[in-house]
Amino acid sequence: MKNENQKGINHKVIEIRRVCKVGKGGKTLSFRALIVVGNQRGVVGLGIGKASQVLNAIKKGQSRAIQNRIQIAMTRTKTIPHKSEASFGAAKVMLRPAAPGSGVIAGGAIRTVLESAGIKNILAKQLRSKNKINNARATLVALNNLRFITVTAKNRGLSLEQVTGRKPYQETKKSSEVVETTTKSKTSKEKINRRS
Repeated sequence: MKNENQKGINHKVIEIRRVCKVGKGGKTLSFRALIVVGNQRGVVGLGIGKASQVLNAIKKGQSRAIQNRIQIAMTRTKTIPHKSEASFGAAKVMLRPAAPGSGVIAGGAIRTVLESAGIKNILAKQLRSKNKINNARATLVALNNLRFITVTAKNRGLSLEQVTGRKPYQETKKSSEVVETTTKSKTSKEKINRRS
């Protein structure tokens, strides 16, 4: 099942449901599997598979999830760079960065998607709908909307100071203060030596 580009990719089953299709000849039962794949390093994908057997549905969902993978922005502390909100259908998801050691504070389908992506510290909340498919897809949309500030500044053709609205860091004042303090300490030591 694993090819060269699928090395290190793990899959997790979010939900398996038995669905029923009513046709002319009667009801046909099948299984629907919601699968998420990820490499724990910022790559994650979601897929749905339907088949008459559970294992076949999982295999179909896994192959579709691998086709629909995305690369997300992640910081060194294994969290997201900024707050992100997204909705899919009636489901709405809110993601916020967290301090190191916070852990994945999320539930349901959101937690599985975030863990597969490799995020270790995050605050997440699912709003409105409890539908697992819509919540998982909304989480993927929110993760796909994440951007690093350096990338945003480069795309806009601006400097980091212009994007953030902060003043540029001034090292000249600090360096001059350090020089003054060192000269004062030297002169005081020379005076003490002369007296002695």
